[in-house]
Amino acid sequence: GRPIAGALNLKGGDSLFGRNWGCVADYKFLHFETCYYSAIEYAINHGLARVEAGTQGPHKLQRGYEPVQTRSAHWIPNPSFREAVARFLEQERVEESREMDYLGNETPYRQNVGDR
Repeated sequence: GRPIAGALNLKGGDSLFGRNWGCVADYKFLHFETCYYSAIEYAINHGLARVEAGTQGPHKLQRGYEPVQTRSAHWIPNPSFREAVARFLEQERVEESREMDYLGNETPYRQNVGDR
């Protein structure tokens, strides 16, 4: 057979970081097998402590991934645009913090099941 899908994962320290994936055909659960389950299996077989599946996607909660704050750095050469982006990010951080709190309570690993 020929490959129909692939995922780009980067290994760093004790972690595997999932970044991109692609496919040439659409099959049920292909995305999850390619991006999540295969990465978890690799991490276990190679003694890695964690798999970071990347940001976004509530479907990750259903597969055991807890929300984690991520950071990025960008250089924006235009001062006016840089200031506009900085103002937006100030507002975005507040909303993201709320979302992280909410999603953190929706993981399958909650301690107090009777709270619902």
